[in-house]
Amino acid sequence: MSRDRPDGTGRPRPPDSPGATWRSQILEVHTPPESVPAIYSRIAPVYEFWARLAESKARRAVLARSRVRDGEAVLEVATGTGVQLVALARANPSGQVVGVELADGMLAQTRRRLRSGGLSGRVALERADARILPFADTSFDLVVCCYLLDLLPRDDIPVVLSELKRVLRPGGRLVLADMTIGERATHRLWDALYQRGIVLTANCRGVLAAPVLEDLGYHSVEREYLSQMLFPTEVVVARR
Repeated sequence: MSRDRPDGTGRPRPPDSPGATWRSQILEVHTPPESVPAIYSRIAPVYEFWARLAESKARRAVLARSRVRDGEAVLEVATGTGVQLVALARANPSGQVVGVELADGMLAQTRRRLRSGGLSGRVALERADARILPFADTSFDLVVCCYLLDLLPRDDIPVVLSELKRVLRPGGRLVLADMTIGERATHRLWDALYQRGIVLTANCRGVLAAPVLEDLGYHSVEREYLSQMLFPTEVVVARR
C-alpha cells in the first residue's frame, strides 16, 4: 500500500520542519532537476573514470557500513554505472536485489555491468524517480543511495529521504553517500566554484543528510566524513 500524496502532483510534500537549519547551510541548485538525468546520460560512458578518482573510498565505506546479510531484500537507488549494485548482489547471493536509476545512459551502463557479471537474471533493474519509488511500503531491509541528494533541490531532499523511509522495513538500514560541506579550506573549493556559477558536476554541491534524517524520525544516525582528490563526502547510516 502506498502512502497518501495530498499535494495533487504525484509527489509528497516535504515535511514541516520550521526549526531545520540545514537548508541555510547548503546551496540551492542551479540546474533544473528535470535536466539532470540527460546530463548524466551523456557522461555515463566516462563516469567511472571520475568515480575511481573521487568516489572509490566512499564506495568501500558504503559497502562496509551496509553489512549486507545474505537473504535480505536490498534496494539501491541511483545505481549510476552499476559498480556498487554488482557488489551488493554478490554479497547477497540468495536474497533480493533491486536497482533503480533515472538516467537512461546510466541504466545502459548498469545493464551492461550486470550482464558481464552474470547477474542479469538475478538483479531487478527499473527506471524510476527516487521521489516516487514503485515499491510497496516496508519492502526492503537495506536501502543504499549514493551521490543523489547532492543533485537535488533543497526541498526534494526530505521528499526523497521520506520515500526511502517508506520502503524500508521497521529496523531497516539506510546507507547514504553524498558530496558534503568541506571541513577543510581545500575541500570547500567545489562549493566555492558552484556558488560562483561554475558548474562542473551538474548540481553536485555539499549537502548534510544527518539533520534531515533526524527531522524525519530516523534513528541511530551515524556520519563519517572523508575526502578523496579534495572532494568531500559524507557516509551516513540510519535506521527506520
